[in-house]
Amino acid sequence: MNFINKLVLTIAVVFGLSTTLSAQTKGIEFKSPNGGLKVSINIADKIYYSISSGGDLLLENNHLQMSLRNEILGQNPKLVSSKKGQGNEIIKPYVSLKFSVVKSNYNSLMLNFKGNYAVEFRAFDDGIAYRFITSKKGSVEVMNEEFSVNFPDEYALHLQQPGGFKTAYEEVYSQVESKDWKPENKMSTLPVLIDTKKKYKILISESDLTDYPCMFLKGTGNNGMSAAFPKVPLEFGDDGDRSLKILKEADYIAKTSGTRNFPWRYFVITSDDKQLLENTMTLKLASPSVIKDPTWVKPGQASWEWWNDAAPYGPDVNFVSGYNLATYKYYIDFAAKFGIPYIIMDEGWAKSTTDPYTPNPDVDVHELIRYGKEKNVGVVLWLTWLTVHKNMELFKTFEEWGVKGVKIDFMDRSDQWIVNYYEDVAKEAAKHKLFVDFHGAFKPAGLEYKYPNVISYEGVRGMEQMGGCYPDNSLYLPFMRNAVGPMDYTPGAMISMQPDAYRAARPNAASIGTRAYQLALFVVFESGIQMLADNPTLYYRNLDCTEFITSVPTTWDETKALDAKIGEVAVVAKRKKDKWFVGAIANGKEKERTVSLNFDFLEKGKTYTMTYFEDGINAGRQAMDYRKKTIQVKSGDKIDIKMVRNGGWAAVIM
Repeated sequence: MNFINKLVLTIAVVFGLSTTLSAQTKGIEFKSPNGGLKVSINIADKIYYSISSGGDLLLENNHLQMSLRNEILGQNPKLVSSKKGQGNEIIKPYVSLKFSVVKSNYNSLMLNFKGNYAVEFRAFDDGIAYRFITSKKGSVEVMNEEFSVNFPDEYALHLQQPGGFKTAYEEVYSQVESKDWKPENKMSTLPVLIDTKKKYKILISESDLTDYPCMFLKGTGNNGMSAAFPKVPLEFGDDGDRSLKILKEADYIAKTSGTRNFPWRYFVITSDDKQLLENTMTLKLASPSVIKDPTWVKPGQASWEWWNDAAPYGPDVNFVSGYNLATYKYYIDFAAKFGIPYIIMDEGWAKSTTDPYTPNPDVDVHELIRYGKEKNVGVVLWLTWLTVHKNMELFKTFEEWGVKGVKIDFMDRSDQWIVNYYEDVAKEAAKHKLFVDFHGAFKPAGLEYKYPNVISYEGVRGMEQMGGCYPDNSLYLPFMRNAVGPMDYTPGAMISMQPDAYRAARPNAASIGTRAYQLALFVVFESGIQMLADNPTLYYRNLDCTEFITSVPTTWDETKALDAKIGEVAVVAKRKKDKWFVGAIANGKEKERTVSLNFDFLEKGKTYTMTYFEDGINAGRQAMDYRKKTIQVKSGDKIDIKMVRNGGWAAVIM
């Protein structure tokens, strides 16, 4: 039985019989189940569509098209038939980042065109999606795909703009006026977030990405945007131990099966910023799990040595610390003490980065795996993607060694070749019961549901950027990057600073933001493997914080956004079984921010004990100042919480 099994209650219940239509149709309209969203489709020289919400026109005369080697799908289209339907599905993701049960209700519209292709639209209450479907013999070369979006008014865009297609998706977010985004300006990765400046926000991303490049977006100069795709690489050259130079590219973006479903392009549409914190659209459009029994996949936390430079110290450290056997055993002992299921061994565990079979003799991976097993702590090994590519049989070897997972780094590309590499890795790792954490990665786009052993991706400007990671940027992550899938941000700093006082470097790594902010990140941010990035020495010295962090789950049964303003504040309550956690984070825009919390998400008639961490009275200047308090709460209670600049608030409710 698939643990991401889509239990279809009613799917494709046709309420309109297939209708033969001419290409001269005046238009087709269909709505979301609650009637709030409407898609208006006009088939003329191209396939045009507009999206409205509550009577407000949001996107106008968008068009879609796919250029193959010898034909253009969507150019002078001839509509053969259309069919409307409904879907009512219950999805149970094995790695449940927001909800253990997701209801997926939608209305669908299938448009079949002459030339053996179709376009399928789906309208959910919280968004619109579409995809191309082709039924052609043999393989096809996709020269380009047009995803053309037009804004009826001047909108504000939140973008992540790399210098080219070679990117690890770690650029800071930029804010651009839609009318000012020109074709010569930098393009953007997905997701893109649109603020209509009136009522609505629109999040754009993709799902069910397979055998096809990632989509980027660029400005048109005419108050709109269009797609851009990296081309298929054909020849490679050496570029060090962790990358390859692309020496030659094809003139097409994909060579793929002529009969297939192409990736979904979706728009999440909301008038409430809180809805973005609960978004599950990537999941609702993803392929179901191909792993029949994924119960061997164990999400959880990990102690990580790279950020703190493997440098524990103090009276209990009677050995020379560093990347050696004694230090890693110390990390294992720390993980065992607090019930942390994994340690990650980053660069240095192997004798060289190019040979995954010969451990560094100073580290002795085999002894550490044995010792970890004794302590119930699994070992995760870091590798460059290039070494994995050259040694795909290493998954079998690692299973024999007793390794639990792999962290694969430095892909930094988004073309069809590398997208296929991700899936090849997921498939091979699954054969040998290994989970995967992709670093130097593009954003999640559904593979993590097809292969639930893919438990996280980096693709984020996270804490490894040291002073380059700050709340004014990170407050966009819950609404954008984490809204589309798991995110390995590597939180957990015990040395906290305000940005004007930031001075830090490994081994004394530090974060920007308050201590309470760091604790809250474990609740707000979502990842199937959640790092404890700091030094065990500091965790031992901050025992109350460590006990809270290590009590926070990595998967959840329920998520409820309590307060939200994109880029400024995010407050969420999350439930695992009968225990609730609340996390709140704020940017540096205001000196102090007050948020009112309503505990109506608690079960009525019960009294709960809430232990919480708040910014201390001096946290606006000395970011490590915090207070821990315990009170009784019940459903219907309200309290005001205060956060200083770059501050936070975190609680557990039992």
